[in-house]
Amino acid sequence: MNPTPSLKRWQWITAGSLFSGYAAYYICRSNLSVATPLLLAEYGDRGLDKESMGLIASAGVATYAIGKVINGLLADRFGGRPLFLGGLFASVLCTVAFALSGNLWALAGSGAFVAIWAVNRLFQSTGWVALVNIASRWFPVSRHATVMAFLSCSFLVGDALSRAYLGGVIRLGETQPQLARLNDWRAVFWVAAGTAVIVGLLLVRVLKPSPAHVGASEPLANPGNIYGEDGQHTAAVPLRQLLRPLARSPLFWTVCLTNFGLTLIRETFNFWSPTFLSEEAQLSPGQAAAASLCFPLVGAVSALLAGVLSDRLGGRHGRIMVPSICGLIVALLLLGTVDLNGRPVSAVLLLCLVSFFLLGPYSYLSGVMALDIGGKQASGTVSGISDAAGYGGAILSGYTIGVLAQRYGWGTAFLGLGAVAVLALGAAIAYWRLNETRLNQAVHIPPEPSPDQSP
Repeated sequence: MNPTPSLKRWQWITAGSLFSGYAAYYICRSNLSVATPLLLAEYGDRGLDKESMGLIASAGVATYAIGKVINGLLADRFGGRPLFLGGLFASVLCTVAFALSGNLWALAGSGAFVAIWAVNRLFQSTGWVALVNIASRWFPVSRHATVMAFLSCSFLVGDALSRAYLGGVIRLGETQPQLARLNDWRAVFWVAAGTAVIVGLLLVRVLKPSPAHVGASEPLANPGNIYGEDGQHTAAVPLRQLLRPLARSPLFWTVCLTNFGLTLIRETFNFWSPTFLSEEAQLSPGQAAAASLCFPLVGAVSALLAGVLSDRLGGRHGRIMVPSICGLIVALLLLGTVDLNGRPVSAVLLLCLVSFFLLGPYSYLSGVMALDIGGKQASGTVSGISDAAGYGGAILSGYTIGVLAQRYGWGTAFLGLGAVAVLALGAAIAYWRLNETRLNQAVHIPPEPSPDQSP
């Protein structure tokens, strides 16, 4: 079968739609991190401190982790599109509710914040597993690492743009007296909700669940997936039949363990970077929010490099992941030992170093590795369970890191993350060895077709 220009065009449209849609998820997720210094300033004398904010974040991560498992199974059974769009609109509603919840402080204290944020993150857990399910049906295996690296940039660039955009809203309120109302955490949430709903309405028209909906055939899944020939199909199967091969796969468990450590580290920086830069580097809340976007932006570059290199290495992800985590350990040790008080340039540079070594390998875990292991039959399930393992670790990124930073300082918190990175390195080395063995035994993967061949 010869590919048509229409199919090529729809592949680009699908990649762009998934990228834009998941970036929109992040504007309703990064908003809390950006608004945290403002929340602490308004409610600090009423009992809201870093420990309390950490509890809000950890409650959200807990529901996010639970939702990953449930929604991964639902995506593989019912398809990714309804979950992807439904989760986005539900997150918008939660963002509006959070903006209104300050009126409940006298009645519920920070409890309203905790409850609404937890529900928001539950709905947000639909986004990535649905994206992986859709991607498994649109793109050929020879381009999986590059495509998933590009789609991983949706949460990295989306996070960065969200911080710049919402930080800019705060800066307008800081610098323009007539716009002083924008220097308020409620404005951050209202702007986030309005922007995300516009993106969602556009996606309703253009996002298609599979090539079959535009009259084309789906490409083959990775022939080395653990389901074998069954992994080439999307038909629903009994839950036991879906989960048993995963439970018996050491390769899958090494991905989960690595995800546990790297997600804990990533979520720490996602949530706490503006507060760290505000307190330690002595930036204003608006400046700290804008400066924190360096973390996801550098990570986007790292993810793209890692994806392209991995496709060139034939899916040998461990050859990139292990050296990167070694660099991450060094970067965290520097961040934990160098005096950064009042030194914003040094603080930002070290955040960039952590991001570069962290987010390349992180981008593999619930993206291309899920496609490699689960094929079309279970890509959403693999992504959901491995991500749930990651966010199980990330629960510690909110409250535990908040306690360490509050009681012992930021240096101690970052050294603790260095120890976590060492544990992740051990799991990554085990993955490297197992994956190399799998690739040596797998069926040969044909090269990407030329323009006059089938995709």
